[in-house]
Amino acid sequence: MTLIERLARNQNYQFWAFQVIFWLFWSSFYLYFNFVPLIILADALVALFLTTGLRYIYQALWERRVLIRVTAILGGSAIAGLFWNIFKRHMELQAFGSENLESFKKLGQLGYYTSQYVALSFWVFLGWSGLYEGLAGYAQVQKERATSLSAKAMAHEAQLRMLRYQLNPHFLFNTLNAISTLILDSNNKIANEMVSKLSHFLRYSLDKDPLQRVDLDHEISTLKLYLEIEQVRFEDRLKVEFKIENDAGKALIPSMLLQPLIENSIKYVVASREEGGKIEISAKVFAGDLHIKVQDDGPGITMENGKLPEFTGVGIGNLLGRLEELYGPDHSCRISGALPHGLEIEIRIPFETLSADSDSPQNDSP
Repeated sequence: MTLIERLARNQNYQFWAFQVIFWLFWSSFYLYFNFVPLIILADALVALFLTTGLRYIYQALWERRVLIRVTAILGGSAIAGLFWNIFKRHMELQAFGSENLESFKKLGQLGYYTSQYVALSFWVFLGWSGLYEGLAGYAQVQKERATSLSAKAMAHEAQLRMLRYQLNPHFLFNTLNAISTLILDSNNKIANEMVSKLSHFLRYSLDKDPLQRVDLDHEISTLKLYLEIEQVRFEDRLKVEFKIENDAGKALIPSMLLQPLIENSIKYVVASREEGGKIEISAKVFAGDLHIKVQDDGPGITMENGKLPEFTGVGIGNLLGRLEELYGPDHSCRISGALPHGLEIEIRIPFETLSADSDSPQNDSP
């Protein structure tokens, strides 16, 4: 871990960096006026010690009322400034005894040690206190912001997990219902084949982290496992065509994104019609976005007062919820009628791929 990373993460390091910078700046200012370097160094070390003590006082009062904290800052700066001034005047008396002895005798001990720099010392410590409080307040705001972002991220992750896991029982219920129908119709061989393929598909899908994104080629492979199950039920009545461009196949998408769309088409196009139907899945990259389209040749969708009806089913609702959680305003999902008939669902999301040397997503938009 680099020094900058340590400073960013450790407030104790930040405090000492602030201390060193502040008192180095003060020392450089005094050196400019040709003061004795040894005295300046001693003054800076004493000031460092005094302000470290002030830090602990301010920390202890951080949660108290503003009036108490302001009083502590003013009082602490005055007391620390007085001690600092006494030390500086004593150092000057030792270094320039002959020059300062007359002032010492004239002013007396109390007058000598509280003269000349006492006001300046107070303002220096008050300035330090103001900067410290400001930086500490900023650090507190950043910490609270990070905590808030972490809480939002956890809630976001929980929502995504819920939506993703919602697909499994929904899909499983539909498939088991189909297997049950086959058994009642004494199609035991076909039912057994479906159970075998269902086991393969569930084992494959449950191995994946529900938050993990996969490339579209991988999603298509998973989708084909699901279609194999449905193909057992519908045989030649189910026709599926894929048109996936090469670049689009590398794009990252949420796992199991397309399965509920295909399931919806199978339910309303293939299962409900004796002649079955055709489903077409296409994908391309355009203007830095991935465009995915699922189209069927079913009866299409009936408009309600010139608008699309509200989708209350699990599949489409789940899809819309996941896209909103993952991409927010950076996505679109358009549902419309297809020509000459059927339903068309087009999804647009940012085009991202895995970088060649890491597992982190890389935005490939220009």
